[in-house]
This record gives sequence, C-alpha cells and structure tokens, in this order.
Amino acid sequence: MNELFTDIGYNSLIKDGEEVCGDRVEVAGDGEKSTVVVLADGLGSGVKACILSTLTAKMLSTMLADGMSVEESVRTIAQTLPVCSERGLAYSTFTAVRVENNRTVEIVNYDNPMPIVLRGGQAYDYPVSTFHVEEKEITRTHFTLQDGDTLVLLSDGVQHAGVPHGGASYKLGWGRDNIVSFLEIFAQTGFNAKTLTTVLLGEVYERYTAQPGDDSTVCTISLRRRRQVNLMIGPPANREDEHKMMSLFFSKQGKTIVCGGTTSKIVAAYLDKPYRPGPPSDDPDVPACGEIEGVDLVTEGVLTINRVLQYAQDFLRDNDTYTQWGYKKDGASRIARMLFEEATDINFFVGRAMNPAHEDPDMPIHFSIKMRLIEDLAEALRKMGKQIKVSYF
Repeated sequence: MNELFTDIGYNSLIKDGEEVCGDRVEVAGDGEKSTVVVLADGLGSGVKACILSTLTAKMLSTMLADGMSVEESVRTIAQTLPVCSERGLAYSTFTAVRVENNRTVEIVNYDNPMPIVLRGGQAYDYPVSTFHVEEKEITRTHFTLQDGDTLVLLSDGVQHAGVPHGGASYKLGWGRDNIVSFLEIFAQTGFNAKTLTTVLLGEVYERYTAQPGDDSTVCTISLRRRRQVNLMIGPPANREDEHKMMSLFFSKQGKTIVCGGTTSKIVAAYLDKPYRPGPPSDDPDVPACGEIEGVDLVTEGVLTINRVLQYAQDFLRDNDTYTQWGYKKDGASRIARMLFEEATDINFFVGRAMNPAHEDPDMPIHFSIKMRLIEDLAEALRKMGKQIKVSYF
C-alpha cells in the first residue's frame, strides 16, 4: 500500500432563493493508483445548471478514471456541451484533477478559477500551459506532489463572495489573492480536507451576509502520510479469546482507543496497569473518559460511540457540528478528531460478548444496537475515504 493518502473533502453553498446547487463535484478512481476529481459549474443557477454540471462532472470523471486521455475527454465534453447563444459562454465550466499513485497530479481547467495549491503553508506557483479544443481554451498543469500538498478547487461563487444576491457587479468580491491569504493562515493547522473546506465556506457564507449571491463550491484535496488508529469496544464473546484479542490489538501500529467499562478493565489487567478515572466530561450527555498507561484514549462505550456516529453522519453532509467535536474535550469529540482528522486507516476490534445491563428491557441500548452502531460508523468512515477493517471476537 502506498505510504501516502489522498484526502478529499467538498461542500457547497446554494445561491440564495434556489432549491438546488448548480455546481457538482464527482470523485472516481480506485483511490490508490488513480484518483479523479471533477468540479463542474453549470451556467446560471437552479435546476438547469444542476443538470448540466452533473452531466459534465459524471462524464468527465468517468472518462478520466477509465484512462482516457485529457485531450480526448475534454474534446468529448466540448462537443457535448453547446455554447449559450445569448452569453457566448459554455453551458458548464469545469476543473478536473487526476492524481496518479498519490505522487503526480494533472489538472485541466476550463473557465473555472484556477485551483490554489498550498505547499509548506504557502501558495505554490505551479507551471501552466494551454491548449484548444473546439475553440475552447483549456488550461493544463502537471507536477509532482509532495507530502502535505493541498489543492483547493473553487467555483466562481467563492471568489465573488461579498456580493449579495442580485448584485449587479462582482467588483466587490473577495478575490483570489485574499482567498490565498486566508488559506495560508490555516494551511499548517493539520485540518483534514473536509474541515478546511468547511472553514473556507464558512467565511464565504459570512461574506455573503448569509445570502449567497451565487452557488459556491469548494473541493479540497490534501496529500498526507497514512496514519493508523485502532479502536476496541466490547469484550470477546468467549473469555478464552481475551488474550488473543488484546495481543492482536496492541501489536498494531498507530494510536489506540479503548471504549467501554468492561473492556477497559480487561485492557488494564492485560497491560498490568491501573485504570484511573479521568476529569469530568465537558458535555453532560457524554460520559467521562478514563486513563490507562499505554492507551491513547479510554472512553465509555455505546453512548460515546453513538455521539461519534452522529458527528460522522453530519461530517458527510454539511459538517455543521465541527464547532463542537473540533474543540471540545469530551470522549466523543476526542474520538471524532482522531478518526476524522488524524486517521487514514482504522482497525475496529469488536467484542461480541453480551452486556447484561444492555439486555435490561428498561435500558434503551441493546446488543444489536451496539453492533449496528459500529457497522454504521465504519460505513460512514469509508465514505470519508478511510481504509476500514472490522474484526469481531
């Protein structure tokens, strides 16, 4: 497996007064040998723009992921999408990025703002050339990626931020140079791609005074080293498997998370270290953490994981709860930061032992619910692009 990982996160603001977004992001490829990302911006806004951008993004991403050359792919799109007779503009603009083996990147851009590339916390001035297809000028660049490089793709609504809905001129918009300066502030914070996207779109929303004058989309692509996190929850169904489960868990590289009271006791005994209660939780709905020497994080079980799942599901939508899990110190927030922000590869060690307390009919938590929580969390993390392995004991 390649030691580097391509982290992708995107989101959009819909133009004030519209029901759907006229921008579209599509991701294709296997995520290892080749990753393709396309951001398309349909002309105008609303349903028509949404249909045109969706058609463009899906067609272009599929062709590039199937190995078709850039020229041939763009030519097909150029021939498919006509030019608006009134404005003399294409019905959809686009930016396409193809990352090969997490090492090299090729970017083709047609009438979208040029992607911003951050390297070492500063804007990187990458080489650019142009070619023409069907009388359309296409900008292209190709360069070798470095660990920590971040690419930020934008639709023009981001650069226009500051002009309210109905504004007649974009002269007061935010502008590329100001966006670059803003991104450079956050470039070395360790934010993952989705969080950096969230922060940038939050600023766009504020500059539009909560009334976006145009569809605004940000797609962030970050290259970083793989990091493994291992999470254990629940004791094994057969007590004779405790040593096997513990030895496999602690043989893994990366950070460790142990969830659940009984599980923590077993871990403490295995490590021959005392379990110590941690400080009170700063969230009244999330139980306090504990401490065991040799374990990075010790938390309560099902209630905490349920909150992490809620954060994960929101992360995949608008990431509105980032202001909670991104800063709080309770167990669920700390797990969320480790899984969402730090980890690229996550191993779940799930014990199938029944907890008698969970089988009490007066308790809202049952064994089947716990299993479903883990399955749903694993699936949400896969959708974030994480490599997930779940082992049951």
